[in-house]
Amino acid sequence: MIGLRVDTTDEPDRRLGRIWSAACDRPTPFNSLASYTSGIGCVRVGGVTTVHLRGPATQATPLTCSAGSEFFGADFRTGCYLTVVRPARLINMSDTVLPALPDGRVLLGGQAWEVPTADNIDVFVDRLERAGLLIFDPLVEELRYGGRAPIPDRTAQHRFLRAVGLSRRTFRLIERTRTAARRLRSGVPIGEVVAGTGFYDQPQLTRALRRLIGHTPVEVARGGMFLDL
Repeated sequence: MIGLRVDTTDEPDRRLGRIWSAACDRPTPFNSLASYTSGIGCVRVGGVTTVHLRGPATQATPLTCSAGSEFFGADFRTGCYLTVVRPARLINMSDTVLPALPDGRVLLGGQAWEVPTADNIDVFVDRLERAGLLIFDPLVEELRYGGRAPIPDRTAQHRFLRAVGLSRRTFRLIERTRTAARRLRSGVPIGEVVAGTGFYDQPQLTRALRRLIGHTPVEVARGGMFLDL
């Protein structure tokens, strides 16, 4: 996809899942994929940076990046969330754009913050945690990987939804579909992908890919699109 450059770095620590950046040389269409993560995204156009609080997405959304635009941000680790705006309120691109102050800083949680850059977004997130605006619920990862919570199931489900913004069922579907897309891209036959990712059959996988990735299995296997943006 000429015109859109993307770079991602995994950051497996207490707060971050990955740091990412992208830039457009020319207007470029792409699909924003379904995602179970929330985080912070920054958009820089014409020398002005806006800071967005982002939530999960339950569907793929066609977008176009404009020439000369730059993007960077951080995806939170699963179970990590902001206390000021819960992920469920940010779902499907219902971003909260942080108010800009006259001195160039942004307002979050009643405090003024320097606008992060692509080089210090991790430091920005670390400061949010120290200020008590970002917390991590370890129970969420326990539930994600099939563990049993030592609390009533309804309470566990509530904590998962509060931290992630999605039900466990929707979370698992997005996770399995993204895994299937990566395997198809790497050359694994469709039949093996269906069996290895827990789908009933190829039609079910096709429906999930179309809705969550924006492409059919054949299109994903052929390549030519981003699968991690």
